[in-house]
Amino acid sequence: MTTLGAAILVLGVLILVHELGHFFAARSVGVRVDRFSIGFPPRLITLTSVGNGWNFKLFFYKRDDSGNLVWGPIKESVLSVEGRVGSGTEYCLALIPFGGYVKMAGTIDESLDPNIKNKPYELMSKSRLAQTWVMSAGILMNIVLAFILFTGIVWNTGLPEASDEPIVHEIVPDLPADKAGLKIGDRITAIDDVVITSWTELSGIIQQLPNTEIDLEWESGGIVQEKTITTFFQINPANGDTLGAIGVWPEIFYNPINFQTAVTMGFVQTVNGFGMIVNTLRMLFSGQASPKELGGPIMIAQLAGQFAERGWTDLFYFMALISVNLAFINLLPIPGLDGGHIFITLIEGTIRRPLSVKTRMLIQQVGMVFLLLIMATVLFNDFSRLLGN
Repeated sequence: MTTLGAAILVLGVLILVHELGHFFAARSVGVRVDRFSIGFPPRLITLTSVGNGWNFKLFFYKRDDSGNLVWGPIKESVLSVEGRVGSGTEYCLALIPFGGYVKMAGTIDESLDPNIKNKPYELMSKSRLAQTWVMSAGILMNIVLAFILFTGIVWNTGLPEASDEPIVHEIVPDLPADKAGLKIGDRITAIDDVVITSWTELSGIIQQLPNTEIDLEWESGGIVQEKTITTFFQINPANGDTLGAIGVWPEIFYNPINFQTAVTMGFVQTVNGFGMIVNTLRMLFSGQASPKELGGPIMIAQLAGQFAERGWTDLFYFMALISVNLAFINLLPIPGLDGGHIFITLIEGTIRRPLSVKTRMLIQQVGMVFLLLIMATVLFNDFSRLLGN
């Protein structure tokens, strides 16, 4: 599978699941959905639900009556379905594939449309509980997707258990062990003249020595070799501790488990996914990590391609992690995100009155500027990595 194909699959599934959450939640409380879009404008293909069928449109550049080149429908047709009751919803595939949205009647969202008439089918006319349900449904769907993927993976593969033999089964390229010349199948025999008889001893010593010179001894093809190398460091996602490492992994065995255990493990891994994000933010604010390490759609596409090369299991695991990330990001109380809409609804519930349309527009505009700055930052990081800077 190519990098592009893997990226389209991962982002497409996550965006579709997220927006379907909003869509079905809106319908469940009687809110009219004006547009369901995968991708951001300009529109490429639309299918509009009308009475007795569907209206199909294909968009591209064309000449208007004045001869100017404009983006608009170049092909239109009607798909007849006799007796069908149309909802008026426009289902859209848009050109910019970095997101999606559900445009509901009576909301001030990314479209910055202030046209609110307080009709019964508008979101603002519903109870605050119903509004919160609609705005949080996308987040919940991404959490459920991550849980299902984690559960399915561990049920299919079994519970991993590492061999305790100090034999190298995998080497991470360009890290100290690889540069020192270790090969798969080599047995590590000593560190700083301390004899190593198990992987537990090996990891216990190295993890206590980040960014430290060590004398590493190993046996390769019956020949004992020794070299002084410098460990690097990595962050333990469970507690944020700095650990030493040299870039080697033991052999992993998988023990079959029942469905109940798989469900438990799926839940634990979903919670751990959120914990990793919280630790990452803590590291960013404490200075342990740099904002330059943040990535956007291009980095996600690159990683999707790398995981896809390792097989479907790894790709689905990556999809689950990104689904947790998407849920967490949308939960943040930033205007323009689902969490921002929920936060505004909570404010209105606290002050016992709705905010004015003008205030909502201002909050949304500020949020959009903030989100654009974040997007610009991660895209800059992405392109910098592509250019090798």
